[in-house]
Amino acid sequence: MKLIVGLGNPGGKFEYTRHNIGFMVVDKFLRHKLPLLPSLKAWKRDESFKSEIYKHDDLVIAKPQTYMNLSGVSVSSIARFYKITPENVWVIHDDIDLPIGKIRIRKGGATAGHHGIESILKELGTSEFVRFRLGIGKGKLEKIGSADQNLHRQDVEKFVVSKFRDSEGGEVKKLIKHAVNALEIALKDGLEKAMNRFN
Repeated sequence: MKLIVGLGNPGGKFEYTRHNIGFMVVDKFLRHKLPLLPSLKAWKRDESFKSEIYKHDDLVIAKPQTYMNLSGVSVSSIARFYKITPENVWVIHDDIDLPIGKIRIRKGGATAGHHGIESILKELGTSEFVRFRLGIGKGKLEKIGSADQNLHRQDVEKFVVSKFRDSEGGEVKKLIKHAVNALEIALKDGLEKAMNRFN
């Protein structure tokens, strides 16, 4: 059994923000997988998991509703309930260090300061889960009006919860489409094939 987790923050004010790219991808993945089902009807809110859940056969898809910093609480409770091992937990999340549109798939590794990933690592007790890292842009000077090229903590926090600009719309659509394709290939043909194609 696989658990696919899209990371994001709940609530209307966070829609279409960079930090919510994980939510956007799993929403699109589900619409693609179930084209005849009205998009929001597939999701079931499960308070015991603090998450929105879709389950079918050996696949569980989740959107934690805990806010990013506590995502691990939701992920670990779902994994325990369904007896899903960490290597079968696939997490889709934003990555500020990748240019917008880029995808990197890997198992394990450091958190790169991503609070959602830090929370999942802490709650699962291991880093051996799979990450689909989606580039949301480098946070360059002109994007946030910083006085220098290096982002400070406050700059990063402000940047990741900012909405994608209209001029980035095409790249965001392409990124979501590629991420959905990567998930489908990984599920059908294995992670290595997806890595070879998208990394």
